[in-house]
Amino acid sequence: MPPTALQDAVARKRNLKSAARHSPAPHNWPEHRQEGLRILQVPALAKIPWLVHGFSTREGGVSPLHVVGAQHVAPQLARAKTSGIITQENVLNLGFTAWDNRKNVLENRRRFLSALGAPTSELVALKQFHSDLVRQFDTNSVEPIHADAALTNHPALLLTIQTADCVPILLVDPKKRAVAAIHAGWRGTLRRIAAKAVGHLQMHFGSKPSDLLAAIGPAIGPCCYEVGTEIAADFLSQFSDAPDFFDEFRTGDEPNPIQWLNQMPPGHQPPPKNVLLDLHKANSSQLRAAGLSEKNIFASNLCTACRPDLLFSYRKQGARSGRQMAAIAIR
Repeated sequence: MPPTALQDAVARKRNLKSAARHSPAPHNWPEHRQEGLRILQVPALAKIPWLVHGFSTREGGVSPLHVVGAQHVAPQLARAKTSGIITQENVLNLGFTAWDNRKNVLENRRRFLSALGAPTSELVALKQFHSDLVRQFDTNSVEPIHADAALTNHPALLLTIQTADCVPILLVDPKKRAVAAIHAGWRGTLRRIAAKAVGHLQMHFGSKPSDLLAAIGPAIGPCCYEVGTEIAADFLSQFSDAPDFFDEFRTGDEPNPIQWLNQMPPGHQPPPKNVLLDLHKANSSQLRAAGLSEKNIFASNLCTACRPDLLFSYRKQGARSGRQMAAIAIR
């Protein structure tokens, strides 16, 4: 097959995959609705009587997000608009972002804890920085702790993760009564933060990986998450099944047929196209490799970039994006 025909075939295949992923479908986790909030929960975790858990959505808050036509913008940006109809939507932003104020966020957090059924819990908020650092908590800290995963076996500490595209993961040991919350973007996933959190549960609480339950929350999906081929190469250096995490696995070192068609010298060939990364699949694989049973891993099928009506997405909304929160606690 000539190079151009091959490229057309690959493009058609990719478009078909994308169309299939974007086909509207109901999400696979039930919603808990209370006080105007919509919280996503996992049935297997909701059955545990001593456990509190949930993944927030954007509905039910007090943070003013302005809309110009179909575009969501922060208040200061909305004032700068000279055309279009501006309306206001109040959203449940749970992160301290530049466009929102602290009073709104604290009220949103109060509503979220109340809807979870944990109004008196102490909220443990990490200073996330895309690391593989895991911290154990016996008590809360006055100052935010720099880490991207937290674990505890102490009641009334609500472990939380903030996201706007990255993957939130909650772990539960129903036998040892221990829990963990994990923030996994591509950097944390590459550094195996989920597997390291499993290791910390083993080390601190004697957990057996085969007993653990994992909930992988809404994140940007393989339909929308484009990354450079250098990231694919990084994943290949760490994971033998890395090609399974990408729609068309390329590292950027492959021969480029365009170079020979246009007779341009090697130094002038166009850069390789980006690839689509499936962070849900990468983290599920990592958890299985750490010893979790496949039947105990529950992944949301929601893509943050595809569902701006329900979720925040930094890639989709930029600086005007709010933050979701994944939370877990022992009653």
